[in-house]
Amino acid sequence: MFAAYAARIDRDQPLTGLELGERPAPEARPGWSTVRVRAASLNHHDLWSLRGVGLPEGRLPMILGCDAAGIDEDGNEVVLHSVIGQSGHGVGPDEPRSILTERYQGTFAEQVAVPTWNILPKPRELSFEEAACLPTAWLTAYRMLFTNAGVRPGDSVLVQGAGGGVATAAIVLGKAAGLRVFATSRDEAKRKRALELGAVEAVEPGARLPQRVDAVIETVGAATWSHSVKSLRPGGTLVISGATSGDRPSHAELTRIFFLELKVVGSTMGTKDELEDLLSFCAATGVRPVIDEVLPLDRAREGFERLASGDQFGKIVLTGG
Repeated sequence: MFAAYAARIDRDQPLTGLELGERPAPEARPGWSTVRVRAASLNHHDLWSLRGVGLPEGRLPMILGCDAAGIDEDGNEVVLHSVIGQSGHGVGPDEPRSILTERYQGTFAEQVAVPTWNILPKPRELSFEEAACLPTAWLTAYRMLFTNAGVRPGDSVLVQGAGGGVATAAIVLGKAAGLRVFATSRDEAKRKRALELGAVEAVEPGARLPQRVDAVIETVGAATWSHSVKSLRPGGTLVISGATSGDRPSHAELTRIFFLELKVVGSTMGTKDELEDLLSFCAATGVRPVIDEVLPLDRAREGFERLASGDQFGKIVLTGG
């Protein structure tokens, strides 16, 4: 079957390890099901995989992609929860939790195999392309906001780095949930888009906000860390799920963190139940993932290049596997 896969690891030029071509189709195994992929979306996780983060060379070649929507073996329209080993279903009881493509072949292919437990019904209100955007970036944003930040309607939140998949999702979900959303971006066009999606104000990174916020959604890391901490009200919560600009800020702001009793919470992906809630939320409210571009699978390299450049706003989706 045709697939986009990591053939080599290159920490400095990750796209040199990306290849498109034929790979073996999934083999049947107890407790697992094969899904025919209709749409799959790109994440920064895929770029990190090409750099060897979470993917050692001994597991190559590895089909990339951890998000997908498609058709299961019984003809049902489904969405995949890409965290493997979280429940023990389909894997050994001692196997550590992983995300697709860290241990198992991913979704940028015509077919993908996952534990049957990881398959959820796709709401009929969502297209395959929309549903394929939800299991990683949108689930991450959902958990950051509603589980780990614990915000409620009427609260305020700062979303750093508008344009990225998680940040864009946080703006849309926050607006739909009745939050007062502020956003940052270095790019004026992305700040404008953030306003169109529901942010009450969009500013350059580091700019002073009109008020201190209840929570910060942080995926940028070192470049925005100090601003994130300084933007919180006393007792506020900073939730971090990524560090695309690096994980070693020059100013950790430790004094401010302890003096104002701020909370710093790490967040990774989400549970199957949270994904089910997110799918229902989108179906019921009309909220839809922001899609930057849809490309056929054989043009996957273009999608990777766009993601690596940081020019996208929202999700890049591959179809036609």
